[in-house]
Amino acid sequence: MIKATLLKVCGKQHFPLRSMFHNVFVYGTLKKQEPNHHWISDPKNGQSKFIAVGRTSTKYPLIIATKYNIPFVLFKPGVGYHIEGEVYEVDNKMLGQLDILEDHPNYYIREIDNIDIKKDYSNEKETIRCWIYFLKNFKEELLSKPMLENYSSKGSHGMPYMESNNESTVDDLNDDNQVKGNK
Repeated sequence: MIKATLLKVCGKQHFPLRSMFHNVFVYGTLKKQEPNHHWISDPKNGQSKFIAVGRTSTKYPLIIATKYNIPFVLFKPGVGYHIEGEVYEVDNKMLGQLDILEDHPNYYIREIDNIDIKKDYSNEKETIRCWIYFLKNFKEELLSKPMLENYSSKGSHGMPYMESNNESTVDDLNDDNQVKGNK
């Protein structure tokens, strides 16, 4: 038997609001062993739980850009690869903290998309709906950058992530061609 504690508000009884949980797909610096993983694993930012490794059901271009070598998934469905990443279940507080990190909706745009994961203890694929952070407003020339299927800051691309203290802006993408190593 499940017992629920009732709250009395203005003389009426109400069930307390339960914390909502959301699936979030991360493909860059928030993954395990990456420079910003501490954001999603720090309990001060909210609750998070690793669910599975996954990949986008739709192909997208994953590129590295700006003087900070930031990974971006460009919103150009059908171009690029099925991006590999990790799925986390997060609470409202964590989702809000991730929105701050990703500067949603000014920089990245958070959208629901289909992510393919492997079912527990089998090779069967399951498709789940997850939030994913896309770069939607971008110059077409970014599509000429090398595209990745899986991001690692220490990857063979030779472009390690540079801490920006959340100072990077969309304008950094415009300066991208002048930055050494990002040609």
